[in-house]
Amino acid sequence: MAPSPMQSRHFAQLLLLSAVWGGSFPLIRIAAPAFGPLPMACLRCALAAGVLTLLMRVLRQQWPERVHWSSLTLLGLLTVVAPFVLFNWAGLVLPAGYSAVLNATAPLFGVVAGAAFGEERLTMRKLAGCAAGLLGVALLVRLGPVRPDGQVLLAVAACVAASASYGFGAILMKRATLAHQPLPASAAVHVAAAAVLLLPAASAAPQVQLVPQAIVALAVLGTFTSGFMYWISMRLMREIPASAATSSAFLIPMFGVAWGGLFLAEPFTAGMVPGVLLVLVACALVTGFNPLAWRRGR
Repeated sequence: MAPSPMQSRHFAQLLLLSAVWGGSFPLIRIAAPAFGPLPMACLRCALAAGVLTLLMRVLRQQWPERVHWSSLTLLGLLTVVAPFVLFNWAGLVLPAGYSAVLNATAPLFGVVAGAAFGEERLTMRKLAGCAAGLLGVALLVRLGPVRPDGQVLLAVAACVAASASYGFGAILMKRATLAHQPLPASAAVHVAAAAVLLLPAASAAPQVQLVPQAIVALAVLGTFTSGFMYWISMRLMREIPASAATSSAFLIPMFGVAWGGLFLAEPFTAGMVPGVLLVLVACALVTGFNPLAWRRGR
């Protein structure tokens, strides 16, 4: 099935995903020191699985057949288990903004993966979009200096590996949306991910500290940014190319700056405007979305 053209409602959903996921990195910074990377990832998956299972019951949808669970487990490893654990570990070391910036490399890996698996053509437009997005992120987010010691370099590598996992996992997610309804597939992915993480998380459970702020942060991460938004992401992935869907990562740092200005009184300067414009241009290039054609997309 050929993907449909990028439409205004698709772009609006990308904005929603970016806005919500942009807030996940500060929440990770709050929760990771208290729970630890493995227990936090397992609990986050379990909460997401619970929310999605409840939605399935309300909407009267059925679980995927047993024969499909191995492929959905692999999808969970790439798009849930590996990124959650890696970003959680990086959150012990790096500021949230650094992780958000490094997450913006996911569309680049998505474009490469799409070309490698023959899902999409690697065009100059997409490559130009990736370059513009990374440059825009660099201009947009002015981070303070972090001492580049060995632990920081490992945390940076963990973020890049997590982004690569998202990018390559997007290809499997695209295939899963063509074989399954998005909601049952999303629920199965998180059930499988929680099961995979259960024993490693249990071994680290004695170090968990039940700090109120961390509990609230984890609850939001599990129920909303993971469970509900993963379902929205799979619904969107069903209708547009995988590389277009992952391009929301370009906007995540921009929303991080916006949330910082709104809730933490962090400054938004005129020097950031070129970065914002480059990020928006990047999304248009990678997704193929034409902002002048809103009416045709309705």
